Amino acid sequence: MTQTAETLPTHHRLIIIGSGPAGYTAAVYAARAMLVPLLIQGIQPGGQLTITTDVENWPGDASVMGPDLMLRMETHAREMGARIVSDTVTRLDLSQRPFVLECDSGARLTADALILATGAQARWLGLDSESRFQGFGVSACATCDGFFYRGREVIVVGGGNTAVEEALFLTNFASKVTLVHRRDSLRAERILQDRLFKHPKVEVIWNHEIAEITGTDQPLGVTGVLLRSTGDGSTRMVGGDGVFIAIGHSPASELVKGQLELRDGGYVKVEPGSTRTSVPGVFAAGDLTDDTYRQAITSAGMGCMAALDAEQWLAAQGLAQGTTTPATATELPQPQVADG
Repeated sequence: MTQTAETLPTHHRLIIIGSGPAGYTAAVYAARAMLVPLLIQGIQPGGQLTITTDVENWPGDASVMGPDLMLRMETHAREMGARIVSDTVTRLDLSQRPFVLECDSGARLTADALILATGAQARWLGLDSESRFQGFGVSACATCDGFFYRGREVIVVGGGNTAVEEALFLTNFASKVTLVHRRDSLRAERILQDRLFKHPKVEVIWNHEIAEITGTDQPLGVTGVLLRSTGDGSTRMVGGDGVFIAIGHSPASELVKGQLELRDGGYVKVEPGSTRTSVPGVFAAGDLTDDTYRQAITSAGMGCMAALDAEQWLAAQGLAQGTTTPATATELPQPQVADG
């Protein structure tokens, strides 16, 4: 049975917050470095891959279920010596050393170093039918799932760069791509719009929004969407085998807002070529800082980087080996923070 943070020692050399590919990979590397890391899984253990079905782009696995892959990562981290607890950090204080964490269980922990791997969540439409078909025809990642729609018709929702890029990417597989936008013009860059409008496989439906996603129960799958006009409220049906929601992502950076420097969109800013944030001893990895690639493999790579960066930083502080005892809390200089 997974422990909660209140059952463990209160002080740790390294605490990892988040349990997707970035968090678990960081835990593996940190454990191998004898840092005895504590990983706090958060509200969704395993991250976004736990709501993904087939994964075909994880090296070494031609096909693996998302939840199974994340369970293997968790098991690997445990076997290397990482401590993993089922809890959620509700408050984080980066203004003093050691850093202070308060958890949903009531535990109050301190850490010499932190790795933030809380990820980002795709923004969804909020429809019941959307939730019903997630992983069974509804996706928020064309790069992840486009391959499954070879020779089939798909629908993309959105009007920004992400939506247009997803639609163009899907033309490599789908026989037809229908882009649905609730306004009469796109927000995407002009060069992307030009490519979209010129592509023979693409149709754009303006001034409509998705009212419902339709499909079958046996087997569970999408058959199309019910569109509603944003002008007169009239409805129409559009057939399709897959629906890609491309209305943006929200990084889970609420814990550090006002404490770490953030980029546009709320992503944590790190130094180029590293995972170092604006506060020494705090590192960030995965979708929390990556608004470009957002892939499991790139998140895992950043988790490796974060563990190596943290190990190097702890060594420089004389904290990488031996038993760590809680240091006397000292106020840190407040960083210049930009919330993005």
